[in-house]
Amino acid sequence: MERRWRPDRPLDLRATLRPLRHGPTDPAWRHTADGAFWRTCATPDGPGTLRVAMSVEGVVGAAWGSGAGWLLETLPALLGEDDDASGFTPEHEVVRRAAKRHEGLRIGRTFRVFESLVPAVLEQKVVSEEGWRAWRWLLHRYGEPAPGPAPEGMRVFPEPEVWRSIPSWDWHRAGAEAVRARTVVNAARHAAKLEAAGDSAATDLLLRALPGIGAWTSAEVRQRSHGDADALSVGDYHLSSLVGWALTGQRTDDAGMLRLLAPYLGHRHRVSRLLRLAGERPPARGPRARVRDYRSF
Repeated sequence: MERRWRPDRPLDLRATLRPLRHGPTDPAWRHTADGAFWRTCATPDGPGTLRVAMSVEGVVGAAWGSGAGWLLETLPALLGEDDDASGFTPEHEVVRRAAKRHEGLRIGRTFRVFESLVPAVLEQKVVSEEGWRAWRWLLHRYGEPAPGPAPEGMRVFPEPEVWRSIPSWDWHRAGAEAVRARTVVNAARHAAKLEAAGDSAATDLLLRALPGIGAWTSAEVRQRSHGDADALSVGDYHLSSLVGWALTGQRTDDAGMLRLLAPYLGHRHRVSRLLRLAGERPPARGPRARVRDYRSF
């Protein structure tokens, strides 16, 4: 199936879709040499593969699998059609420059809460490479091959019942310790409630009522599932320092970050994305954190 859609404002496909990528070898996300972006999804109608590319006529989306119709129906929302930037007024020069340079950035939404939750849990309290490795291993082991002519190795996110059935030894092989494994398995039991929770605020309450899910994980989920431009990742290991350095030239903590971003209420995640894209990062204070291999424990 195919759909053509012309955005009514600038659109940067890479910047808009990049948050859905979990590591350079994510089995559910690819960027191919022809400039196309590929994504797999466990839609409400079944597995599907989506290919998105720009043309002179706008966006061209092609989809395969039983979820193809759903993927094309929700394509504009995925690319930020519903992203309302009204009320966003840059208060700092660095934000103003970034907003102008990256005017095609949109906060898109996937409508899939549990699919956003699993990688967020796997990335909790570990360096990114550890979470990406576990995500890649589990999708290759339990995800089904992507429908259609998807790039080799792409897999579709497993259904909740599959996540509930993963044995402890495979969590270990994936490199995810018992705490993160229990969090995913328990959330899988409530997947239907999560999908039906409603708006971002209601989803936040339900997510944070589940053991092992706090403010950071909930924000990471809602940024993607709901396109919440204000869902700031409080508790992120690097974000507060990045925001403080970009806006004041000094590192800060989460409380300081919240004070600095108070003028951007409603758009705090949008500002954090723009600052990341602007590349305003504090100098490193030491070697990078070591990537552990839990599988050897």
